[in-house]
Amino acid sequence: MDLPRIFTIRESGHRIHDPLTPEKLAALGEALHLAPGTRVLDLASGSGEMLCTWARDLGFTGTGVDISTLFTAQAQARAAELGVADRVEFVHGDASGHVADQPVDLACCVGAAWIGNGVAGTAELLSRSLRPGGLMLIGEPYWRRTPPDEETAKACHATSIADYLPLPGLIEQFGDLGYDVVEMMLADQDSWDRYAAAQWLTMRRWLDQNPDDELAPQVRAELTAEPARYARYTREYLGWGVFALMKR
Repeated sequence: MDLPRIFTIRESGHRIHDPLTPEKLAALGEALHLAPGTRVLDLASGSGEMLCTWARDLGFTGTGVDISTLFTAQAQARAAELGVADRVEFVHGDASGHVADQPVDLACCVGAAWIGNGVAGTAELLSRSLRPGGLMLIGEPYWRRTPPDEETAKACHATSIADYLPLPGLIEQFGDLGYDVVEMMLADQDSWDRYAAAQWLTMRRWLDQNPDDELAPQVRAELTAEPARYARYTREYLGWGVFALMKR
């Protein structure tokens, strides 16, 4: 049980596996106005930067669950580095079936709504771990500009235009599911650059160190094509945000 190697090769150097900068991540935590001791469940927690920095800066406690062995190990190392290993733990496991043993104050899935087969399923999964009146965080793409055709949508790594909604439509979808949107933090083109371009440097260094690896041709092909594809399509059309929700 793990992520495909190609994904961990791309993002092995990332602390944040979404298009949020450390500054935006910190601002989001502060904007939630939650008390020290807040209990958090973070599904698909990646390398643990959100939970670790919020534990350090805001006094939160909690658990992260991720399917990647590499990212789970990086999260555990980050917790030790920041001195919060006594407040947070990271578990290697399938987040799509994980429910907390005890209700939490804040249940999160930031950038991996595939674990619930979309926004509705992910909200339902998170609700199983959330105490009444608690907060939910979901990170999800949206169309910053609606693509002019299906070819453009696919160039943004969507399967079709219908995969995502414009921002107002996504907010309305949360409402249709019975949630109030009470806060949001949106990526901008600069934070998208930090997420996407960091992959290119990681891939290039990996290629230099692993020229004979079986995945080297695939990594080389991606590195050759990705910068121009990203600049032409993802950067222009795809938005991304984290939305704080409360049940009505």
